[in-house]
Amino acid sequence: MGNLVDLLHWRDVKQSGLVFGSVLLLLFSLTQFSVVSVIAYLALAVLSATISYRVYKSVLQAVQKTDEGHPFKAYLEVEIALSADQISKYVEKTQLYINSTMKELRRLFLVQDLVDSIKFAVLMWLLTYVGALFNGLTLLILAVVSMFTVPLVYEKYQTQIDQYLGLVRTQVNSIMGKIREKVPGAKKKE
Repeated sequence: MGNLVDLLHWRDVKQSGLVFGSVLLLLFSLTQFSVVSVIAYLALAVLSATISYRVYKSVLQAVQKTDEGHPFKAYLEVEIALSADQISKYVEKTQLYINSTMKELRRLFLVQDLVDSIKFAVLMWLLTYVGALFNGLTLLILAVVSMFTVPLVYEKYQTQIDQYLGLVRTQVNSIMGKIREKVPGAKKKE
């Protein structure tokens, strides 16, 4: 988790730039080509680089008459299999997430709390407009750009942002309180 935070906060500019640029390049490629084409082109690019490097090292070893062995030997010997414990841990986490999501959706769709269900309905209504303006890939590109820029901007202007968010939160809580008072059956159960 710490590595991800460091990556998004640009602690190591080269690494963050490489990841950000690679992900954006992949997403922009997906806007122009099919997923199958993008995967095939990426695989061809990696294979071209590794085959060229292997041939270069072989020629270099032949010319210098050295025996350094396979240039990727260290990577070939690394164990990359997932253990049964790791797989079961990830499956359990996924199961917990799915179950909690299903419970929350049941609560919202069956109107356990009227105000929360209305908020959900308004969110879905707003998402219909977002869906009309953007496709999923565009939203994903915007999310990636936001992930790499928002933490940096927030870190730089934290006091000003917190001040304005506090004002907005106060206004929203005030409006929600008024709605709860006026709508029958919408009062929060304490």
